[in-house]
Amino acid sequence: MDLAQQINICSEHYQKWKDTAIRSTDKAETRKALERAFFWAELQSAFIVLHALERVAGNDKNAQRKLLIAKSNLSKKLMDYAKEILNEI
Repeated sequence: MDLAQQINICSEHYQKWKDTAIRSTDKAETRKALERAFFWAELQSAFIVLHALERVAGNDKNAQRKLLIAKSNLSKKLMDYAKEILNEI
């Protein structure tokens, strides 16, 4: 998946949860929706930063290793989010 697709997915989910928070009249639902909107906004920012760092790092092996660790941390964050959603269903 390329950067544009990742950013688009994050943006769509952010917008969905932001809209849900705005429309909600229940405090608990609003809070949950805002937490999820923030998660997607944060994830989108992380993808953009990682992409920029990849372009700057070039062939630096140490930087490449750190970027790989950062990407795996993002993957773990997504897996934790998916688990949370599945538990709610």
